Amino acid sequence: MENKFKQLKPGYRLLLGPGPVETSPRVLRAMSTNMLGHLDPQFLEIMNETMELLRKVFQTNNRLTLPMSGTGSAGMETVLVNLIEPGDKVVTCVKGVFGQRMRDIAGRCGAEVINVEVPFGKPIDPGQVKDALEKAGGAKLVSIVHAETSTGVLQPLTEISDIAKQYGALFVVDAVTSLGGVDLQIDEWGIDACYSGTQKALSCPPGLSPVTFNERAAEIINKRKTKVQSWYLDISMIQGYWGKERVYHHTAPINMVYGLREALQIVLEEGLEERFARHKQNSEAFIKAVEAMGLSMVAPQGYRLPTLNAVKIPNGVEDTAVRKHLLDKYGIEIGGGLGDFKGKAWRVGLMGESSRRNNVLLLLTALADGMAQQGHRVDVGAAIETALKVYND
Repeated sequence: MENKFKQLKPGYRLLLGPGPVETSPRVLRAMSTNMLGHLDPQFLEIMNETMELLRKVFQTNNRLTLPMSGTGSAGMETVLVNLIEPGDKVVTCVKGVFGQRMRDIAGRCGAEVINVEVPFGKPIDPGQVKDALEKAGGAKLVSIVHAETSTGVLQPLTEISDIAKQYGALFVVDAVTSLGGVDLQIDEWGIDACYSGTQKALSCPPGLSPVTFNERAAEIINKRKTKVQSWYLDISMIQGYWGKERVYHHTAPINMVYGLREALQIVLEEGLEERFARHKQNSEAFIKAVEAMGLSMVAPQGYRLPTLNAVKIPNGVEDTAVRKHLLDKYGIEIGGGLGDFKGKAWRVGLMGESSRRNNVLLLLTALADGMAQQGHRVDVGAAIETALKVYND
C-alpha cells in the first residue's frame, strides 16, 4: 500500500511563547535512549533519581514528590481532586485564566467555592484572602497561581501562606511557569501542595507534571471519606507505584521520565540561584527595551514574572499579523493574549533554554520589523542599546 504521508520533518521554530520552549539536545538525546519496562529494576532506579532531583528543584523534603503522567493541567487536577471532597469550603484566588481553571475544577469536585478575584494583570491582595477566610469560617484550602501565564504576574506567596495557616487552611500553589526559573521554596514558604509542568522553565517537552505534597496534605488524602473522583489521578494509588511497594497503576511514559531526569540535572548543574538570576536579567533587558520602544507591560512593576513577559499591543497594531510575520520571516513563535487580554497582549516566554541574550536581541529586532509592516515604527536601535546596557552593567 502506498504511503501518502511524507517523512516527518517539522520546520525549525525558535520557541519564545508561553510553552513549550526550547529544549536542550541533552534532553532529546536522553529521550531517545533504550526504552525499558515500567517495572524494570533499571527504570525503578531512574524513578528514584527523578524524585530526588525534583525535591531539590522544588526545594523540599516532601516524600510525596513525583511527576504525574500528563501536562501541567493534569497536575492542577491531581492536586485539587485529591485534596477536595464534596462540601469542602475552598478559597480560590483568580487573577487570570489559570486561576479560573482552578476555580472551575474546585467546583467540579463539589466544593463550596469562595472566590477572591482581581482584574487580569493585577496581583492578589493578601487582605482579600484574609477577609475571604474570615467569612468562610473553616475553609479547607486556599489555592493560588504563583506565576500567572496569561498575564505575566508574579504573585508573592509568603504573606498569603501565613494567613492560610492562621485559619487552618492548606496552601495550594500553581507553579507551572515558575518552577526552575523563579525562586520557589516549598518548605520555607509553607506550601502544602504544589504542581508544575515540564514544558516551561524546566525546558523539557510537555508530558509530565511534577507535584509535591507535604505530610499534612498527604494525611488529608489518606483520610478521605470519599473516593477521589478521578481514578487515573488518584494519588493514594499512584504513590504505591512511585513508593517502595511498586504496585502497578498505569504504564508510565518511560522516555518522558528520562527527559525530565536530564532536564532536572541541567537545572541543578547551572545552580538554582544562578538560573534565577539569568531569567531575571534577560527579562529585565527585554522589558526595558520594549519600554524604550514605547510599549508597556501588562503586569505592574514589582509583580512582573521573569519567565513570561506580557506586553500590551499598541493601538493600531494587529496581534495575529505580527505573530504571523515573526513565524514566517524569522521562525519565531510568541504567544497571543488569553481571556481578557485576547488580541491585546503578546506573551513572550523567556524561560529555560529560551532565556538567552541572543534570543532577546533577535526578538526585539523581529518585533520592531513586524510592527513596522503595519506602519507602527519604533526606534529599534535605542531598544537594542537599552537591552545591552542591562547586560553590560
